[in-house]
Amino acid sequence: MAVDKRGRKLPRGIRQRYEGFEGRFMYQGKRYLVHGTTVTETQKAMTDLKYKLEHGLFVAKERIILDEWYRTWLEEYKKNRVKLGTYISYEKYYQSIIKNRMGSREITEIRGEHVQKLYNDLVKEGYALSSIKIVSAVLNGCFQQAVRNGLIERNPVRLAELPRQTENKTRQAMTKEQQALFMEYAKESYLYHFFEVMLRTGMRKGEMQGLKYSDIDKKQNVIHVRRTLKYIEHRGYVEDTPKTRTSTRDIPLTAAILEHIEAQRKYWGFKVVKLDQYLFCNENGEPISRERVQAEIDRTIKRIRAAGYDFPRITAHVFRHTFATRAIEAGMQPQVLKTILGHSSLAMTMDLYSHVLPDTKAEEMEKIANVF
Repeated sequence: MAVDKRGRKLPRGIRQRYEGFEGRFMYQGKRYLVHGTTVTETQKAMTDLKYKLEHGLFVAKERIILDEWYRTWLEEYKKNRVKLGTYISYEKYYQSIIKNRMGSREITEIRGEHVQKLYNDLVKEGYALSSIKIVSAVLNGCFQQAVRNGLIERNPVRLAELPRQTENKTRQAMTKEQQALFMEYAKESYLYHFFEVMLRTGMRKGEMQGLKYSDIDKKQNVIHVRRTLKYIEHRGYVEDTPKTRTSTRDIPLTAAILEHIEAQRKYWGFKVVKLDQYLFCNENGEPISRERVQAEIDRTIKRIRAAGYDFPRITAHVFRHTFATRAIEAGMQPQVLKTILGHSSLAMTMDLYSHVLPDTKAEEMEKIANVF
């Protein structure tokens, strides 16, 4: 029987090693070792490990680095289950943020504090909370599959806390005056009808880019939103399904919208227009790039400012928020607006209401001023 440095007898299977203790035991013909700073701690570690072995909970450590496991997880478990855009997003965030920070670490060595430090570092470096959440989603999915596969015992991402939202993101929408001003000066642009349709439907930029003549259903009097265009490096623009399941939708086709669609149909003077051709395209019939869309928005704003008006810089997504704002101001019901916008939940639509309604609350209060 082993003794400690003072000559005291130690429990069976435990011996003193340097400043701590080592516990040894055999299970089904295989030797296992545990360590502790005290005899009691070592005994507990032995008991815990025996329990895991008896109940099939023990995971033998394998020297697999995160880079290797991430690639297996992405290609074997995700590639055929997620949208193309999601797959590309995972790759983008892993390669640009995660890889250099912890890609060379063994997955069994990554702990909750390592993930927490990653979050904290990203906050210091000025990353938006939305980006940090995507990083978290990639790591969580990757490690959760490793748990299912028996490569690690627990998911370290579950032990870290995402940073708090420091301030609510301001949703930018054009006022009625700004909207009228922009569309007046946009008449010179070859994307004039693009802007008009986006303002009148609330469609996302990618959905507008992917709109085809075959999606314009005059019989049903609707626009079928069935795809979005995404740019992939080295491949160009490819078609993908809309953002969420509810994003595949039909939007009512009003007379004003149809007028702009028909005008766009004739804009480039193509002799033959095929049903599978993109409605909004360049002079060669090719998809309009996101850069060209933003460039035309910037040129229009430049003309507005040159005329002496003060006008903020906006992006294509502002048109979607502007449509939602006008719809709310006109009294459109939340459930109807949710369907038209293709939101995945009513909460997202109600969030828009929370941003728009405060601007009109004084007017609403005046309506009931004489009731009391």
